[in-house]
Amino acid sequence: MFHRIIVALVISIAFAATASAQDAKSWQVGVAKTVITPKQSMWMSGYGARNKPSEGKLHDLWAKAIVLQDAKGARCALVALDLVGIDRALSEDILADVQKQHGLSREQVMLSVSHTHCGPVVGKNLIAMYSFDDKQHQLVIDYTKTLHTQIVDLVGAAIKDLKAAQVSWNNGHTSFATNRRNNKEGDVPKLRELGMLKGPVDHDVPVLCVREPDGKVRAVVFGYACHATVLSFYQWCGDYPGFAQLELEKRYPGATALFFAGCGADQNPLPRRTVDLAAGYGKQLADAVEQVVRGPMAPLVPTVRTTDARIDLPFGDMPTREKVVLDTMSKNTYIVSRAKMLLKEIEKEGSLKKTYPYPVQTWRLGGDLTWISLGGEVVVDYSVRLKKELGKVWVTGYANDVMAYIPSLRVLKEGGYEGESSMIYYGLPTIWGPRIEELIIVETHRQVKRVAK
Repeated sequence: MFHRIIVALVISIAFAATASAQDAKSWQVGVAKTVITPKQSMWMSGYGARNKPSEGKLHDLWAKAIVLQDAKGARCALVALDLVGIDRALSEDILADVQKQHGLSREQVMLSVSHTHCGPVVGKNLIAMYSFDDKQHQLVIDYTKTLHTQIVDLVGAAIKDLKAAQVSWNNGHTSFATNRRNNKEGDVPKLRELGMLKGPVDHDVPVLCVREPDGKVRAVVFGYACHATVLSFYQWCGDYPGFAQLELEKRYPGATALFFAGCGADQNPLPRRTVDLAAGYGKQLADAVEQVVRGPMAPLVPTVRTTDARIDLPFGDMPTREKVVLDTMSKNTYIVSRAKMLLKEIEKEGSLKKTYPYPVQTWRLGGDLTWISLGGEVVVDYSVRLKKELGKVWVTGYANDVMAYIPSLRVLKEGGYEGESSMIYYGLPTIWGPRIEELIIVETHRQVKRVAK
């Protein structure tokens, strides 16, 4: 009897050692999610025309995290948020606490927002766009503090969930995104039917699939370069990315779907403005993702390399203090709001900052997948150019800090909302300088070379 126990124990230990060795050679992946829908009515973000707080919800807003750990223990964490944006102060505070509590450095964490225009105002993001009272302002402050805690805890929960997994990737395709600078909204259905839509687009649907060792889908990470602006009502909603995530989680029971926004700052889902359209685009995107998951996907070997930087992006010609004071008397309430913010900065700092610390981040997963993330609302020219120059890369916008629109040099010269007037709503002093595209592209190439080594 004793001999049998010893033999069984030896076999058990040998089996555990073998399983442990196999796990050590595989990906370890952890996933977690939490509801971030405001618990009370408060001001919504994305549209300056809104004149009252929210009125209920169509569906919940979510924060979701996925942590990938390679064979040597290196990690990276994506946090996907159903929000319009986050500002630099909140991002830096979250990243500092994630490093302190969970040991992940800034380059290892990507904070990505879906840019749904049916989420709450967060921190100082787009703060010059809103005119609400002290009560509503306090609600924004309180929500932002709660969100901070939720995100830090969420990353910890995903780390605790780490277990062996298979990870693979590929690109799909869907085509509802339309260049809004080159096509009138009302003309789009006819132009699409005739194949006459104009302007650059990026219709790739990047997909990362995480499976259990037995092949069951556990998580799906996917992206698309298009504004989440189908809806503009007063209910909390993830817009088409929210519907796409819900649809995928229905198709893959027990799995978590995470969305990231690509370089879609000048891309709109057209036509729009109804719930049926939002749900329809969500289903269309989910169909594209499912087609990738069901088809051949390239497996990723378990290696993670990460890097990032904050580069100084210069503004164009700066306004004088006299010009800012004059703007406080404008008939445009948004210009007045920005001017008051800028005057406070002048009084506190002595002058306006001439540059902005812009986040660029790059991950290399396995030997094949290069994943670039850029801050702000990035126009499609960046992903088109980077894919032409670097090959099959992923480019995420709206990551780590949504401080403004990020125009290409072409869009900057053309002006308009993305190149010029949107800076007012973000509270920035003037347009970007002409080197913006060059500086971002050069830094991206530098990072890609670094993680490829």
